[in-house]
Amino acid sequence: MTHAVTGQTPSETLQPFLRDLATVFEAEGFARCADPWAATLVLNVTSTERPSAFPRRARGSFVVAIVEGREDFGEQVGHTYPVLVRALANIVLCYVPGRGVWITTLERGHYLVPADAVVSRVAPLARARLVIDNEFRPDLEPALWEGDDLTRDLASAGARLGRLGLLPAPFPLSDLLDEQGLRYIRRLYGIGGLSYGNLSVRKDPSRYWMSASGVDKAHLSVPRDIVLVSGCDVAGGRVILSVPPGPPPNRVSVDAVEHWMIYQTHPPVGAIIHVHAWIEGTVATEINFPCGTAELARSVADLLAAEPDPAHAVIGLKNHGITATGESPGEILNRIESRLLTEVPMS
Repeated sequence: MTHAVTGQTPSETLQPFLRDLATVFEAEGFARCADPWAATLVLNVTSTERPSAFPRRARGSFVVAIVEGREDFGEQVGHTYPVLVRALANIVLCYVPGRGVWITTLERGHYLVPADAVVSRVAPLARARLVIDNEFRPDLEPALWEGDDLTRDLASAGARLGRLGLLPAPFPLSDLLDEQGLRYIRRLYGIGGLSYGNLSVRKDPSRYWMSASGVDKAHLSVPRDIVLVSGCDVAGGRVILSVPPGPPPNRVSVDAVEHWMIYQTHPPVGAIIHVHAWIEGTVATEINFPCGTAELARSVADLLAAEPDPAHAVIGLKNHGITATGESPGEILNRIESRLLTEVPMS
């Protein structure tokens, strides 16, 4: 693992923080690299007013956008989230002298940590492995080209999530990026837009229907918005989809590897719903790994294994939301709806 610093010249107050940050990352095993294009971890110094992007050449690079903020700047995620998108970063560090660092993630995690704790929070994320490539195989049986009863149940549950206000509609990426930036986002993150929440239902022992990426989960249709996952190659970083012949549908949700690992390790699970909400007393992952990583998938599957009934459980994703399992999407919502809180605790 290597790290490099690039971007704008840091201010006098930001220089010491940046220097200490680079030193601690080196102590964590991220060797210094003179060429940011070849580095595993890139510390991109930019500004909140005019964020500059670092157009990485490999998806495996983890880009940290570093900005300096005022005393009250970090309180609202709306200040830093546009920086994350415009800078094409994985995460934003907003350094507030004398107070600490606000960390903002793609999943809208937003929390304050002491300056000397930043590396311990970021290093595991930079080491995580994405499993978000899609391999479209035109081998879907004709009887499923227009979906089935399970996809109709999935669409009904999506509409219900929308009525409950559990699918917040963030700003379109096109509001913040030009066409080149949008192409970068699609290639690097495997997403065509920002949309929160996803849901799936098991088709048979080895396959499951799942909502696509970047679509309105309150209005799901087949085959555009619901796709059949038939396999997952974690080592190869790809999800395998069975599709009808012709142009491929939308990509599957970036959380497909998490759902796949849950279905594989817990055969009684019949359906999964993930929302950016919370339930008091929920057991949660210790690290807020990015969506679409093998590490997040394994963390959730392991926590489910410790539950009394993994097939009817709720697991918290740190600074992110919850993943709930059940017999069907409707059964999950019937069980958890009255306990859902829209505010996710940040720490």
